[in-house]
Amino acid sequence: MKHMRRLRVNGPMRSLVRETSIEKTDLVYPVFIIEGENIKNPIESMPGIYQYSIDRFDEELYRILESGINAILIFGIPAHKDEVGSQAYDDNGVTQRAIRYIKNKAPELLIIADICLCEYTSHGHCGLICESKILNDETLPLLSKMSVSMAKAGVDIIAPSDMMDGRVKAIREALDENGFKDLMIMSYSAKYASAYYSPFRDAAQSAPSFGDRKTYQMDPSNLREAMRECQSDIEEGADVIMVKPALAYLDVIREASNRFDYPIAAYNVSGEYSMVKAAAKNGWIDEKRIVMENMIGIKRAGAKIIITYHALDVAKWLEER
Repeated sequence: MKHMRRLRVNGPMRSLVRETSIEKTDLVYPVFIIEGENIKNPIESMPGIYQYSIDRFDEELYRILESGINAILIFGIPAHKDEVGSQAYDDNGVTQRAIRYIKNKAPELLIIADICLCEYTSHGHCGLICESKILNDETLPLLSKMSVSMAKAGVDIIAPSDMMDGRVKAIREALDENGFKDLMIMSYSAKYASAYYSPFRDAAQSAPSFGDRKTYQMDPSNLREAMRECQSDIEEGADVIMVKPALAYLDVIREASNRFDYPIAAYNVSGEYSMVKAAAKNGWIDEKRIVMENMIGIKRAGAKIIITYHALDVAKWLEER
């Protein structure tokens, strides 16, 4: 009779044989920078998360640096939006100014720039439109222009999330041509048309004004298609591939990890965060235990990088450990 319980008799023994662990270096914290002055807007659907104007961001930056988190994912919210998302690739846009500001204050902090037009367009879609149709090829030059603009601002990683076909190749070529051959691309390779994004659209003010995003984001039913998307992005020049969302797509993370010898990122998205926060507020769950179990599940599935709004809390709990 095998006595497997010998490996569980006490805390030190469980730690000795533990197969998966979470470290601060695994975590990326998303932040929202809004144009204007003296702004700290709470996002009601995402307790504990705020929109900051650049002049108020120091308090959040201090918390990030104190936590020991090494990387942030930045989303900019401009005052002006138009049909072509012109503020996305304006060298003096809110996101570009925020990147320069943060890099000046904390040069050691890795900054990842989300590359998508949805926060910058008046219609809220991720690409150009013509008669309610999302234009793929016509959008690629703008995504490339946006990537180069973010690179000039000093960003460390470019993360295209738009799900336009061919965007990784277009962005890689544009970066190389403009002297940014060493700049990494972390591609949202398997980004699903998920119901888990709703709170984010409050935070980024990016809800589409018509229709939905199902013609370019992936059908939640499809796994093999996700592998084709990952393969395509790798062939086009992606350095890291991402699965989004995380918790309902752990099988996709696992399959990508098994199939590709590339770093895998997973985005623990706003809806996943907000459900935990709501349940914890009502006293229905132990927030710390639930969050840490979720983090372990994502890591165990094969993700090396976890983008999560829980990052600062997780960092604190790791310190307590």
